[in-house]
Amino acid sequence: MGLKSNLHSLKEKYRGTKMAPAFNALHTFLYAPNETTHSGSHIRVVDDLKRTMNTVILALVPCLIFGMFNAGYQHHLALGDIGRADGFFSAIFWSWDNLVIGLWKVLPLVIVSYGVGLAIEFLFAVIKGHEVEEGYLVTGMLVPLIVPIDTPLWMLAVAVTFGVVIGKEVFGGTGMNILNPALTIRAFLFFAYPTWMSGDKVWVHGAVARDKAIAAGQNIDAISGETVLGSLAQNHEPAYSVADMFFGMIPGSVGETSTMLILLGALFLIFTKIGSWRIIVSTVLGALTMGLIFNFVVSQGWITESSKFFGLMSTTWWHHLLIGGFAFGAVYMATDPVTGSQTNIGKWYYGFFIGFISILIRVFNPAYPEGVMLAILLMNVFAPTIDHYVVQGNVKKRMKRLKVKTA
Repeated sequence: MGLKSNLHSLKEKYRGTKMAPAFNALHTFLYAPNETTHSGSHIRVVDDLKRTMNTVILALVPCLIFGMFNAGYQHHLALGDIGRADGFFSAIFWSWDNLVIGLWKVLPLVIVSYGVGLAIEFLFAVIKGHEVEEGYLVTGMLVPLIVPIDTPLWMLAVAVTFGVVIGKEVFGGTGMNILNPALTIRAFLFFAYPTWMSGDKVWVHGAVARDKAIAAGQNIDAISGETVLGSLAQNHEPAYSVADMFFGMIPGSVGETSTMLILLGALFLIFTKIGSWRIIVSTVLGALTMGLIFNFVVSQGWITESSKFFGLMSTTWWHHLLIGGFAFGAVYMATDPVTGSQTNIGKWYYGFFIGFISILIRVFNPAYPEGVMLAILLMNVFAPTIDHYVVQGNVKKRMKRLKVKTA
């Protein structure tokens, strides 16, 4: 008897019991259900919500693998063990030593994220007697990719618990939440543990530990992992080239640094019709518009080099797409089908304001030079309002046509 048959037997054995959702989840996650509809009109398709979520995870895997290598690369580079990589395919970057560091630091983040999140999903399914919801399959992969490399595991577990329970389950579970769960987790970490989410030490493995050792009296050199955004916020010239920023060989959250791989992921999601190209394109347009406005302000001399905002405002308008978490947020966060706008016209407004507000917050936020997280959460709240006015506008247009025809 095969695994599928065994799982089906267990599902039938525990049908109607508290543990039924757990066996159903395992069975349908690995295989297509044995049951088929017998009456009524229906469409046969090979995909379902689990398969859709798995497709998004496939789009995230390159970012995960690259993030592992980059974690080791930034660590060894900061220690002075290696020189800078001279291109995307440089052997200095794609080395076994870098991968070992990445596996050691990133895999525990993934395991904790999935372990805690899915345990809560199973618990709520058993308590409430409904099927296990698949929404956390993508969230569980997103969370490790949007946090600093040295985030303590207990801290991540607390944040995941908060995000799943307060950000999703209290609203009714998958499909009912108004805020993106992964960004809710990230926002909780930022406001609850700000020193672990910002600064120039948290982005490179070992920097925080060295800082503590120096404070304890050890005679060792400190290492810094200041991001491009951090440098610009301090009105300093970044130490990285445009190629470094595009390929992703810069400090940052685990999976958000490589704009090139994120772009490939965007094309894959658009090709599979899972990600909304309208939201992605409009988010980019919004960011470019705000970047051009800031560049115009600087060119007119309204802001001088003495201003604390000069570094980011004078950044070349299209460079904003390559730094920070903007590209990752635009592709994998803003396109969330549950918390985003649902109407085609609404998606243009929704995405444009995300991009516009992201760069606005990035420049004027004195504590944290990044804005995509807060911009997406803000527009998550306004997405239903945007859709409401779009629908009402369509209704009024149709009513006018009806009056003309009946006149």
